[in-house]
Amino acid sequence: MMDIYRLNISHYFLLLFCLSGNIGLASTNVKSICIEEERQALVSFKQDLKDPSGRLSSWVGHDCCQWEGISCNNRTGHVTKMDLRSSYPYPREPDEEWGSSLGGKINPSLLSLKHLYYLDLSLNNFQGIHIPKFFGELKSLRYLNISFAWFGGEIPPSLGNLSNLNYLDLSSSYYVSKNLNWLSHLSSLKYLNLNRVNLSSTRGDTNWMHDVNMLPSLLELHLSSCGIESIPLSLGRINFTSLLVLDMSQNDFNTSSFPNWLFNLTSLRKLDLQWNSFNSPLPGELANLKFLEYLDLSNSGVQGQIARVSGNLCKLKVLRLEGNDFHDEGMEEFWSALTNCPNNTILELDLSGCGLKSELAAGLGMLTNLQFLYLSSNKLWGSIPESIGSLLSLKYLGLSDNHMNGSIPEGLGKLSELEVLDLGENSWEGILTEAHFINLTRLKAISIFSYDPISLIFNITYDWVPPFKLRSIDIRNCKVGPAFGVWLQSQTELQIVTLSSTGISDSIPEEWFLKLSSQLTFLTLSYNQIRGRLPSIELRFPYLHSISLDHNKFEGPLPLWSTNATILDLENNLFSGPIPSNIDKLMPHLQELYLSENHLNGTIPPCICDMHDFAVLSVRSNHFSGEFLNACSPKSIISIVDVAYNNLSGNMPSSLGELSNLQILTLNNNNFGGKIPNSLQNCPILKSIDLGGNKLSGNIPPWIGGSNGSMLYMLQLRNNFFSGHIPQQLCNLGYLRILDLSHNNFSGTIPNCLNNLTSLLLNVSVTPPRFYTQQATLTLKGQQLVYNTTLLLVKSIDLSSNNLQGEIPQEISSLILLGTLNLSRNQFTGKIPTKIGNMYWLETLDFSHNHLSGQIPQTLSSLTFLSHLNLSYNNLVGRIPWGNQLQTLTDSSIYVGNPSLCGFPLSPKCPGDDTFTTTDAKHINDDGNDELWFYVSMVLGFVVGFWSVCGTLIVKKSWRYAYFRLFDDIKDKATVAIAAL
Repeated sequence: MMDIYRLNISHYFLLLFCLSGNIGLASTNVKSICIEEERQALVSFKQDLKDPSGRLSSWVGHDCCQWEGISCNNRTGHVTKMDLRSSYPYPREPDEEWGSSLGGKINPSLLSLKHLYYLDLSLNNFQGIHIPKFFGELKSLRYLNISFAWFGGEIPPSLGNLSNLNYLDLSSSYYVSKNLNWLSHLSSLKYLNLNRVNLSSTRGDTNWMHDVNMLPSLLELHLSSCGIESIPLSLGRINFTSLLVLDMSQNDFNTSSFPNWLFNLTSLRKLDLQWNSFNSPLPGELANLKFLEYLDLSNSGVQGQIARVSGNLCKLKVLRLEGNDFHDEGMEEFWSALTNCPNNTILELDLSGCGLKSELAAGLGMLTNLQFLYLSSNKLWGSIPESIGSLLSLKYLGLSDNHMNGSIPEGLGKLSELEVLDLGENSWEGILTEAHFINLTRLKAISIFSYDPISLIFNITYDWVPPFKLRSIDIRNCKVGPAFGVWLQSQTELQIVTLSSTGISDSIPEEWFLKLSSQLTFLTLSYNQIRGRLPSIELRFPYLHSISLDHNKFEGPLPLWSTNATILDLENNLFSGPIPSNIDKLMPHLQELYLSENHLNGTIPPCICDMHDFAVLSVRSNHFSGEFLNACSPKSIISIVDVAYNNLSGNMPSSLGELSNLQILTLNNNNFGGKIPNSLQNCPILKSIDLGGNKLSGNIPPWIGGSNGSMLYMLQLRNNFFSGHIPQQLCNLGYLRILDLSHNNFSGTIPNCLNNLTSLLLNVSVTPPRFYTQQATLTLKGQQLVYNTTLLLVKSIDLSSNNLQGEIPQEISSLILLGTLNLSRNQFTGKIPTKIGNMYWLETLDFSHNHLSGQIPQTLSSLTFLSHLNLSYNNLVGRIPWGNQLQTLTDSSIYVGNPSLCGFPLSPKCPGDDTFTTTDAKHINDDGNDELWFYVSMVLGFVVGFWSVCGTLIVKKSWRYAYFRLFDDIKDKATVAIAAL
């Protein structure tokens, strides 16, 4: 396929050479004559097979040597080779469609083919039948390949009887082997492939390696994804020293070092140990493998100095170290060794996700044979060196997800072999012109994503036609618009299109869109100013999975094309009209529907509740009316419902209780009436309820806070007609971060168990749905704010505008992580809790319009994050505290309506004050009372400290003796230490 894999091809040629002596093809031109007994055996074999595609239709007549897949010895006429390998496509699972695959049973008549040395049944579909045991009786076999033929069960140990076998491939995902004892008899084996064979029963047992070690002729060993846990760190004697290829990737090795026998395989050309856990530094002994050309240690837990591999760099063609932890150790030495190799043999270099913190080496251009360069997901900085233009063999350049900046060099335009250019997620700036792409004739995919919006500009002539035909384009946060230039419209082979935040304000070219419709798989045109109606012609998108046209200026009816798409995002546009009632027929595989912030009307189609895979409904801020989802199927998997800010009416549907997967329920700002249906308690993973701004009434149902409400992190019931007491059960909501019961008719007292709200006491982790960004409107800092991506950072309790009474419980001061506490406009009496200063993270505190009395606690001044305070219209008395954060809150409206309060910032002075300004207030605290209390506390501290220690020593004889004995011991130890010096 590519030069990188020529190594493997050379191995196969070597194996074929080893087999050539057994091929039995004489250099004669005598036509072979099929032996009747063997022909009958093949006929019987065919009768038990399933052949839906007719691959064996040529198996007729008397001369079986001419049948497809059959070869005979030209001299003797014996059948020597059966190659029935299936052609692509082949079944990936045993229950997939057959295609060209054979199936059925394997007739033992094959035993009549006593000269058969080559048998290949790979890539067929035998639907889990066991590997025939009689295969072990085909003693002439030199080559056996039944990989991915979907046999099942245990590998028969009888295969160990094939003592002449040179090549054995059993790779699949259905075979099992309890041990590998049978291998030890295959002394002629040169190629062994057991990839994906289940060897998990050998966990904790390293004998499997000793069985493999009994194969002295072995050249290639493949044991990838076998579920092996243990690997011996040492072997007494290594028999397979001629090994050229060793692949033990994707197992469960979990050791603190590499096995030492590995570095004695000095003939190795390829070593693949990726996706294991060696938990050790990169071994310096790799330098022993002087012929190594292919090394893959990706995601294998190695760390430390990357320079330890330098001894092999000048021989390596492929080096993959992705996903390890090297940071910046030895990078300079590594780049130096790599770029100074005299022959520059490296073809592929993968250092993605290695934590590298450096610039790209200026000498990178010395790697003139390099074809694949993967450096994504590191912390590389600086710009791309100009020498990149010398990598004329480069096919893949991956620099995404780094800290790179600066302009992109025009030298990229020289890379005529480049197929994939991935520069996403960096901080690029400057201008891209035609010169950057002029020679990229083979380019198939481009990804450029700058963190700095519109700092990278595509300054390309509108009618320029590029030399490439892209299949994927991903450009984000770069200025491409305002128009869809010809250079974009000429890309008619695109399958993936992402043009997000690119400043395009044009309308979509209809002819271009029509050409793409039959092949697109992903379409994203988000966060532009694209205008007009979408093409009105009837389009079909047979392969489209995701459509994201959100945050534009599209208008007209919804473009619900007939498609198999699973995601449709049209949020924040100007679409109007209804959702088609047959949306389930137009988009039968739809899973997520985002239509918020448009001008849609009509009713929400009830068929949404019956769509098989439908999970997310987000239609907030439209003009939908009527009742909502009055009948839902118990089989529905809907997890997100957001219909906020519409005109929906009627009672909350009890059918919501059928949605057992429901996590987010957002119905706020509609016209729903009635009570909260008790059926919602049947939603065991409900995490957020927002019912604010409706006409709901009744009590908070007791199940909220019961076992079925324990996962709630937000409960918002504001602006309704709820009444009754706040139930004690709410204290059981350990994940609750946002509680908003404001603007209702709740009465009674605040439960004194609020200190059980664990998430407001400790950093409790809350996991929102990973595919959905929830939005909520909250009253914080005296104003209504909209939160989305930062919603789960908010910690708020708002009980304002109710008829609550009694004292504010002291327990509320325990909620040390609370950011907002609003108890305003109630009937609270008593004092402000004295320990309120413990609420360290409090930013908003509103106790206004109550009947609180007493003094304002001095501890209030210790709330260093407090930015919004309102204590107005109460019966508070005394001096207003001063100091720390309170010095910044100088608005007199904070304290107005408390006739007996005095001090700055109110105009009434406290007794003894002549004039009182901000400076004076500070002076009184600092130089007056604070100064007095400083000296008083100093004197008291001295007296208490002196008599606590010295007084006790004077009065208590035993303590006095112990005290002076301690000092004597310390003196003796010090003397000994000094003498030792």
